[in-house]
Amino acid sequence: MKETAILSRKADFPGLVTPEGEPWHYLDTAATAQKPQAVIDAMSRALGKDYATVHRGVYSRSAQMTLGYEAARRRVAEFIGAASENEVVFVRVATEGINLVAQSWGDSNLGPGDRIMLSQLEHHSNIVPWQMLAQRVGAEIDVCPITEEGLIDLDWLEAHLTKQHKLVALVHVSNVLGSVLKAKRAARAAHGVGAKLLLDGCQSAPRMRLDMSELECDFFVFSGHKLYGPTGIGALWAREDLLDAMPPWQGGGSMIDSVTFAKTTYAPPPQRFEAGTPMITEAIALHAAIDYVEAACGSGGMERLYAHENALVRQAREALGQFNSIRLLGPESSAGILSFVIEGVHPHDLGTILDEENVAIRAGHHCAQPLMAHLGVPATARASFGLYSDENDIAALLRGIERTQRIFG
Repeated sequence: MKETAILSRKADFPGLVTPEGEPWHYLDTAATAQKPQAVIDAMSRALGKDYATVHRGVYSRSAQMTLGYEAARRRVAEFIGAASENEVVFVRVATEGINLVAQSWGDSNLGPGDRIMLSQLEHHSNIVPWQMLAQRVGAEIDVCPITEEGLIDLDWLEAHLTKQHKLVALVHVSNVLGSVLKAKRAARAAHGVGAKLLLDGCQSAPRMRLDMSELECDFFVFSGHKLYGPTGIGALWAREDLLDAMPPWQGGGSMIDSVTFAKTTYAPPPQRFEAGTPMITEAIALHAAIDYVEAACGSGGMERLYAHENALVRQAREALGQFNSIRLLGPESSAGILSFVIEGVHPHDLGTILDEENVAIRAGHHCAQPLMAHLGVPATARASFGLYSDENDIAALLRGIERTQRIFG
């Protein structure tokens, strides 16, 4: 297929080869993406000859590093279609961004009798922080069901949102099923009752074109390591007026205006939410990752990457659908992710056998235990694709499944 031939960039990723020099068929991109050499080189330079602290030094290298760090913030803002770089807060991972919103905005805006709306598709990181918030302030949590196809049921959501709901927190793309939320419709439903909408963008940021004004959400989070960047860096986006009204989350250096023992005043956003020495080299490497992905997509933009991964999902579903023993989960058209179960074979056993064939998949509950309970399975096998994936990876997956079925009879 043309889509897969165009975007397969295996040669740029040194991690896609085994120590013996054989191809490693990496189908776990939804968990974390492999890193292109351009990102590795950017991280190495930032840790080496370019390294210095930021925001504090008056010497030239510190000034240059500060320029690089803030340039990364502007690059993220551009990539997600933010109105201003002041709307981008650097965090360690999306989970930290969600906890920041829960503890800063949530503690200030929710109280007894208020409600939070989640969905059955949510990752634990978009469940547990809200449970902790609800316990602290006396709020209640409601759960929106999913359709038979595996989509968040927006008809149900619209019918059950009330003025008591202050927050709706939903996954933009499911990390288990790959199903895509109609975010604008969800936003308008939330805003119709006066609630704010937070989107978990961990799986959408690496594979979809983003524009915060088009999504109409209030908060958006993603992790850099799923976007071909390093671990330890992610971003929280929020409208500038929301961030400006939110109190600090953590105290320390960098997030202050002035400090006396009598009183401390705080810096404006985003610095208000970035206490301590920030993730300097990680931010610079994230900048390199965004540059790499957009260059790889070319004039087609992120829509080209989405089409590439969607084509691979369709091809994999068609191939796996030939096995009577395999149950495919989720919608036929999904964003780069396919979950399935094989009758009589635990996903962990499948993952172990596939590993012997140099094929890496994810096997387990994918930090989505409520969804597993709804699906009636303890775990699934998950194949997830990236811009380096191609038909050879699917062929290797099929060979491994056929061997597994021979072993288990």
